[in-house]
Amino acid sequence: MNWHKRLTQAREEKGIKKSAFAKLVGVSPPTVTDWENGETKMIEGANLVKVCSALGISPEWLLDGVTSITDLVPDSMRVVLADGLQKNYYDIPLVTLRLQAGITGFQTDVDSSEGSSIPIPKFWADRRAYNPNRLLAIKVKGQSMEPTLFEDDIVFINLDDKAPADNAVFAVNYDGEAVVKRMSRDAGQWWLMSDNSDQRKYYRRACRGAECIVIGRIVRRESENF
Repeated sequence: MNWHKRLTQAREEKGIKKSAFAKLVGVSPPTVTDWENGETKMIEGANLVKVCSALGISPEWLLDGVTSITDLVPDSMRVVLADGLQKNYYDIPLVTLRLQAGITGFQTDVDSSEGSSIPIPKFWADRRAYNPNRLLAIKVKGQSMEPTLFEDDIVFINLDDKAPADNAVFAVNYDGEAVVKRMSRDAGQWWLMSDNSDQRKYYRRACRGAECIVIGRIVRRESENF
């Protein structure tokens, strides 16, 4: 049984209709249908926490079929304790960046619009050898990276990965402004590129010198756009 079928099984055993479940989790009913039909590769981040909390199941059981808590009664639903959830996630600060032109360092302010932190699965970060203390979450501003990233999508920055890489997405201090852009190598020069097809409005910018300082690589996103 894959995770899609386990999700359906858990929801049905709870007697929750798709529409009611979607409302509990904070997504649209078609999203739940995509999850259960296998149209989505994985549920991650905040959605995973909400799904497991609503159904009283563990992330390990949903994603991998691993039972972390012994069932006391045959066919009963698995129980998830709050402390258990905390052990399975890293809380990554959700911040806004305060930058200065030409200055490598930066300061942060807590962004309380979504809460002060965003949980990410420990197994996801550990498998990639990311140091959770070197990860930050920020909100995307503007439309320059659509359709890859939309305004108010949450992206995670790995502060330990600043080396430019062709076609990778980075958070950059561009002349004192925090921008999220794709890097491109052309004719021996690094450029900041936008994914938006309107290249006249969102034209590429040269990334060189003190006006373009890499903050870190974007390694994950949380989006409500499907």
